[in-house]
Amino acid sequence: MLSIRLENLSFCYQQGTPFEKTALRNITLTIEPGTFLGVAGLSGAGKTTLLRHLSGFLRPTSGRITFDGLPVDAHGARDLRRRVGLVFQHPEDQLFEETVYKDIAFGLSGAGVSPEEAAERVREALEAVGLGEELLERSPFGLSGGEKRRVAIAGVMVMKPSVLVLDEPSVGLDPRGRGEILDHIARMRRKRGVTVVLATHDMEQMARYAEKVVVLKGGSIVSEGTPREVFRDAGALESAGLEPPRITRLMMKLKKALPDIDDGIGTVEEAAEEIKRVYRGKGCGWRRHDTRHAHGQICSRQFDSSPVGPEDEDTAGGRLYDACISC
Repeated sequence: MLSIRLENLSFCYQQGTPFEKTALRNITLTIEPGTFLGVAGLSGAGKTTLLRHLSGFLRPTSGRITFDGLPVDAHGARDLRRRVGLVFQHPEDQLFEETVYKDIAFGLSGAGVSPEEAAERVREALEAVGLGEELLERSPFGLSGGEKRRVAIAGVMVMKPSVLVLDEPSVGLDPRGRGEILDHIARMRRKRGVTVVLATHDMEQMARYAEKVVVLKGGSIVSEGTPREVFRDAGALESAGLEPPRITRLMMKLKKALPDIDDGIGTVEEAAEEIKRVYRGKGCGWRRHDTRHAHGQICSRQFDSSPVGPEDEDTAGGRLYDACISC
């Protein structure tokens, strides 16, 4: 496992020229082994520049970055890039081999790995991203967009990195494809214990997958903490051009009528459980017709004193999701 520490790190492109641009400003951040870290920010906030430092592709203009307490030079750039796997935006654009197998195995060509071990690692990497062995002899160019992207991620995972750094891995995919990519990455992290650093501007993804979130604006960190802590920091998110997930915004509105409710929740499933908890405490039920009011002003007559039955609890999540969509 690999710990990463950034201390007052700044980076400037084309320093000393008329085109000089500061991309990162005094970044101090610790990434513990096994963490799922989300890096949020709009385009130009500094996300990609930060990720390139984590993988050793860029060196800071000032400040320092260490891996297990040692600078990049102490590890060697080649060794570090094997331990820290970077997946660029649209990684499928880098596919070039005749077959899926050759593309995934390409990184092993200079690693002194036997053909037998290479074959095993290719199959493990393919399984980790949720693809079957029947694709191995197919051309990568005949796959769907989501499959191509997973093959590209497998080409990084075949090196067995300790840290997986992903720059907007689901951009351009349909909703189902986005969910599949990130679900497989989350399962792979749990199974292998790798550290994951995910850059995205999608706060719904942050809520579902990240344990810790940092928000960038103009190359600086403006908010840092757990997803709930960051979502509650509405001023910092707004200043960075972001906003909490839709379900969090809905829970903030519900809090006006139900002060005991947790308004830092970021997923529909958590929100449904929280609403059940609050209603159980009040002995109230959530009536089906109440959903239509959930995104507007909420008043006491929307809730009644009837007991909460199993049907009310089981369908709360679906009705809550409908309310969130219309919010």
